[in-house]
Amino acid sequence: MGRLVVVSNRIADPRKPAAGGLAVALGEALQTTGGLWFGWSGRIVEDGAPGEGDLHTLQAGKVTLATVDLSREDYDAYYTGYSNGVLWPVFHYRLDLADFERNYIPGYRRVNQLFARRLVPLLQPDDIIWVHDYHLIPLAAELRSAGCANRIGFFLHIPLPPPPIMAALPQHEWLVRSLFAYDVVGFQSETDLGHFTAYAQNEVSAKAVDRHRFSAFGRNVHAQAFPIGIDVAEFERLGRSREARASYATMREQYAQRRLLIGVDRLDYSKGIPQRILAFRELLSNYPENRRSATLIQIASPSRESVDAYSDIRRQLERLCGALNGDFGDLDWMPVRYIHRMVSRRRLPGLYRAASVGVITPLRDGMNLVAKEYVVSQAASDPGVLVLSRFTGAAEQLEEALLVNPYDLHGTAEAMQQALTMPLAERRDRHNALLERIRKYDVHYWCSSFLQALDKSFPPGVRQRGQARRTRRPADPGPPAPAEPRR
Repeated sequence: MGRLVVVSNRIADPRKPAAGGLAVALGEALQTTGGLWFGWSGRIVEDGAPGEGDLHTLQAGKVTLATVDLSREDYDAYYTGYSNGVLWPVFHYRLDLADFERNYIPGYRRVNQLFARRLVPLLQPDDIIWVHDYHLIPLAAELRSAGCANRIGFFLHIPLPPPPIMAALPQHEWLVRSLFAYDVVGFQSETDLGHFTAYAQNEVSAKAVDRHRFSAFGRNVHAQAFPIGIDVAEFERLGRSREARASYATMREQYAQRRLLIGVDRLDYSKGIPQRILAFRELLSNYPENRRSATLIQIASPSRESVDAYSDIRRQLERLCGALNGDFGDLDWMPVRYIHRMVSRRRLPGLYRAASVGVITPLRDGMNLVAKEYVVSQAASDPGVLVLSRFTGAAEQLEEALLVNPYDLHGTAEAMQQALTMPLAERRDRHNALLERIRKYDVHYWCSSFLQALDKSFPPGVRQRGQARRTRRPADPGPPAPAEPRR
């Protein structure tokens, strides 16, 4: 395999421990071949020209970190506007929260063109390029327009919606057509792959070449589910750290007479936190023996609080927690401990281990790695129980969890009660099965399996139709004129 080039909206220095498991896995792959990690610098130039941005490079061992600045206009259209104001809600099935502003798509494409212009001079002929997530869906098409003939793969970290929802996006066909500029497209789950297959065949008349290859727009693309994992060894080391052990000891001391349930999320409307609070309320109503003995710790890290939808959910959550504590709480017991701030990653394994139940119930999630972290943190001799939304990618792998429909408050409450009363032998059996699968399909397996598929996507030296090496061709005309903005 040639040199690896990773492209993502934001980059991380893989030498820093705080970078997390994904950055570590990508960093290892980059260090193996020597490589380049390219993305946005995080800097917004207030008076910068749209479509322009300075390039910065930094050497991190064998890895070159290359970043580009964005103008305020580009940031507002590409990042806040189209990526997070349109694609994020639509891909999480929330059409009602999407802002179909007509100027967002041109800005989104303009930044992808900027990335392509800055990246192409840095590429070598045998580089393998791996693009990440919804911010950069059209990047391969822009690279192809600039004459790039390298193998290019794409991985979508968030869900892909079913065809009727996808088709509600203005210029949805242009967006999916962009995916066919890649050689390999990866999804988190078989469900997402099924949605892509149905859309490709029904909306753009793609032909199935074989189980994973589809032909449309004069190109073949290999589409497959590559469920992402965690770095199990790294998280276990984290669990042995001083901070994790101190957190565990503190929780055990302070809640010696309580059974703890825990939820850890970004404060996002996709995470189902209000429904979780309501289900816990139903648990206390239907099973009074849990009053004064069960406490839900809900960590909701701040997220995009300048956006109205996020401010609304914060107010809703604070209202629900306050009402629950007011109705059921006592002088020495509060049913819900709600924490709206970042909690150090080093403390999380201790918090997970102290909890008898992990309640991970998003309304829709690409994978949800918190569920896997909770399982890895448990003591094998006395493990907790995972209550998991069936609408996460993780549910396809973690079959031994108690799978729930988060919209069904009664059913979720019943699963919480089952978890709190589950016999030790059953808890051990479920935990052993979950842990074995999480270890096998960890983040390193995910990384290597995707790169192997990309390396084999077509034989070296053989180019797909329309892919002459470094030969310029007319630029992709892109999406048609934007539709009128939604009123």
